[in-house]
Amino acid sequence: MFSAGEKKSLHWHSSFGTIHVVEPLLRDNCRQIRPFCISSGVIPRSYSQPLQRIVVDFGADHAFGRAQVKLKEHYGVALPASSLRQITLHHGERMRERQQSIPDRSQASGCDQLIVETDGSFIPIMVADEACPDRRKHKTLQWQEAKLALAHPKGSATPKFGVSFQHGPAGGGRQLLRCAVLAGFGQKTKVHGVGDGAVWIANQMEEQFGAQGTYLVDLYHACEYLAAAAPACSPDQSVAWRKQQKQRLKQSDTMTVLKELESYCESPATPDAEAPVRTAYRYLSNRTDQLDYQRALEQELPIGSGEIESAHRYIIQERLKLPGAWWNAANAEAMLALRVERANQEWQQYWQDFTACEAA
Repeated sequence: MFSAGEKKSLHWHSSFGTIHVVEPLLRDNCRQIRPFCISSGVIPRSYSQPLQRIVVDFGADHAFGRAQVKLKEHYGVALPASSLRQITLHHGERMRERQQSIPDRSQASGCDQLIVETDGSFIPIMVADEACPDRRKHKTLQWQEAKLALAHPKGSATPKFGVSFQHGPAGGGRQLLRCAVLAGFGQKTKVHGVGDGAVWIANQMEEQFGAQGTYLVDLYHACEYLAAAAPACSPDQSVAWRKQQKQRLKQSDTMTVLKELESYCESPATPDAEAPVRTAYRYLSNRTDQLDYQRALEQELPIGSGEIESAHRYIIQERLKLPGAWWNAANAEAMLALRVERANQEWQQYWQDFTACEAA
């Protein structure tokens, strides 16, 4: 038997503002039943799905205090910045979990040619002293690297992105593979990679793509070493000398460049900081298999990594390197995943899946 007569005030937040309902209660012996909540699917003091989507949209692009102002201005909804922060990071964490899986490519031949790039960007992370009982005190700032990757078919201007934070080179390589698969990597795809010469990038290119991949050191980074060595090799015509060596690199005449540097190398007793020629020689000689610029130019493939360096600005730095901002590591990882989800144009699909999951 159900008994009635009691009522309870119910409210929840929506994109139309806070909605209040006086709900009749039923009792089945000692069990309280709330028929309106059951039939409508409303959870007391919760946030509607449309409102959550709006909040995350603002929180993904703006500091949470600024997002609070925009929410009030455009929708007339007043929420504390802490609520915006909690909702945004919750969905960022859900997106991070989605991005851990790599789509199956076992049966896909894939596109003919794929271009991939990856690079690191440093984020300000707040680290608290675990020994201090008050975690608000004794905080230190550490700059920790987030590894961003992109991939797109040759000729395409719409890359797919992947990001890894606090998971080392293996995590960066896994996200490089994931975005490559999303972009069309298959059993017959050739992969052209460009990076700044970091050893971990070359190793992950080999590990993730094997014989299907080739890797090229970004020409600008290679020329930085030549620019440092030029005054010692040709004091009177350093600019002309540097341009000549650059042209030789673009013609894949690496051996001539190395011979030129070798003749001016400083003695072994000279410290590295005072030996730019020896440093340049060592850098290039250790990467002779990553300097085939002529092949890339003939195949109309990029020889610079400007695309990934630009992506750092509009995916990572635009939101996570705001003036005065420090991040908790877990929150930074959630925000990175959120930014990548939007950049990959998976925003609509995420909310469709979220709605379906909540309705199940």
